[in-house]
Amino acid sequence: MASLELVDVVKRFGATTVIQGVDLRVEDGEFVVFVGPSGCGKSTLLRMISGLEAVTEGELRIDGRRVNDVSAAERGLAMVFQSYALYPHMTVYQNMAFGLENIRTPRSKIETKVRAAAALVVCVVVSSAGRAESATAEIERSVDSLRQQIGGAP
Repeated sequence: MASLELVDVVKRFGATTVIQGVDLRVEDGEFVVFVGPSGCGKSTLLRMISGLEAVTEGELRIDGRRVNDVSAAERGLAMVFQSYALYPHMTVYQNMAFGLENIRTPRSKIETKVRAAAALVVCVVVSSAGRAESATAEIERSVDSLRQQIGGAP
């Protein structure tokens, strides 16, 4: 876990300011949810925190370290998106291992983490016994969520 701090963070696309002077501090272990109407900047803010979008002004700090110019891959963060889309051309294992492979995790560690996460998916399916018609969708959501979560933690 880590602390997160945004200090007067601004995001502009051309002349349009979409995030205006956000100040936020999230302590290690805290849980934060961004809620608001469509188009208010929630996703843009998350994209800036994760490093997928550049900060126009202000500072973004993780554990006190300024990370404005640190790549997404080097920030050690993971996101779970609202859409549970999997990569359809990949197997379940490949989907789950994808994030770990991208950060060059050793193959043996990938194997261990994916197997542990897959065991959790089995628990999810068992807990929804009696709803066979929704089992496939539930598995896809669970696998994608787990893939994204383990993908950011070497």
